[in-house]
Amino acid sequence: MLKVKLKVINQLGLHARAAAQLVRLAGSFQSNVELKRIDNAVIADVKSILSVLTLAAAKGTELNLQVEGADERRALQAIEDIFLDGFGEL
Repeated sequence: MLKVKLKVINQLGLHARAAAQLVRLAGSFQSNVELKRIDNAVIADVKSILSVLTLAAAKGTELNLQVEGADERRALQAIEDIFLDGFGEL
């Protein structure tokens, strides 16, 4: 199991398009992927669009990413990269 702290940096936060992009990416890996809000402990299954949207993660929201499975290193890196890239909105 791998964990990393992420911050939402894009202006619109984790809105529907960004969430869909994240879910598609997470779905391309075998590993289980979860995001947890640091401020209120809401947990989301990153392979579910509805679950990700319940995070209501605006710009500046800090999240803990947890990845567990056969391809966890690649999954963690890819998801971390998409957050650092601001979901292509920067």
